[in-house]
Amino acid sequence: MSEPTERFVLANGLRHHVLEWTPASREGAETVLLAHGFLDLAWSYRWLAEELVQHGYRVLAWDWRGHGETERVGRGGYYHFYDYSLDLEELLAELVPVDEKAHLIAHSMGGSVAVIYAGTRPERIQSVCLIEGIGPGEWKQGHVAKMKIWLDSVARIRSRELKPMSVEDASQRLRRTNPDLPKEKADFLAEKGTLPIEGGVAWRFDPLHRSTSPAPFSMAGFGEFMNAIEAPVLLVQGARGFRLPEEAERRALLGDHEFVELSDVGHMIHQLRPKELARIWRTFVTGLTTSSS
Repeated sequence: MSEPTERFVLANGLRHHVLEWTPASREGAETVLLAHGFLDLAWSYRWLAEELVQHGYRVLAWDWRGHGETERVGRGGYYHFYDYSLDLEELLAELVPVDEKAHLIAHSMGGSVAVIYAGTRPERIQSVCLIEGIGPGEWKQGHVAKMKIWLDSVARIRSRELKPMSVEDASQRLRRTNPDLPKEKADFLAEKGTLPIEGGVAWRFDPLHRSTSPAPFSMAGFGEFMNAIEAPVLLVQGARGFRLPEEAERRALLGDHEFVELSDVGHMIHQLRPKELARIWRTFVTGLTTSSS
């Protein structure tokens, strides 16, 4: 088992927790960036990273702001979605040489950030793999309704008392959300994803994430980013995963991309099928090298 090194990198004013899996030989090793999803953390990619580093890749995963061990926003701050893109911009500046492109693998919410960043900074991205990550559902109820929900949800979160639980409770909650997750993986993620408080532990992510964003999601804007991606794109989805009513139209905005659907798996493909996911991704990037030579 390849153990990662852990460090903290200042990006966009926040200390980001970064994991790095280093191959036996760094010479000529391509860099793979792993961007996790909503209420998840970098350690969620442990099993995929272990597969990739065995094949000579340098693998980096980090906790997004207010997730895992990365700092939360300060008093009076909020998690506005485009902030993640600036976080990624400054993380890349610290982690990947400016003359080097990186592969970007992103899950769920991380996929939305990946689309935005890859469309904006095509010169930094070698390939994009979106795991169940082509954006949330479009909000169609208007700005006023969205703002009301945001104000109400923030007030509710801030008034809620933080209730302690045990690590075993956390593990059981992860398995209730993701019933296919093996207990040993749930135990590991529960340990990494909680912090001690009086009377037990609590989730490491900022509770404010559970509020509803004030910014309505619009495909008009997101579609521009999808169209602007220049890197080859691999879209991986689970047969029992997250689906959108307008999925075909949204996929069309990605242009010429490769699509793979894995049978008998849900949303958390990187946790449940890391070996198969690594094989699919390596076949994809190997094909890119072959076709360009």
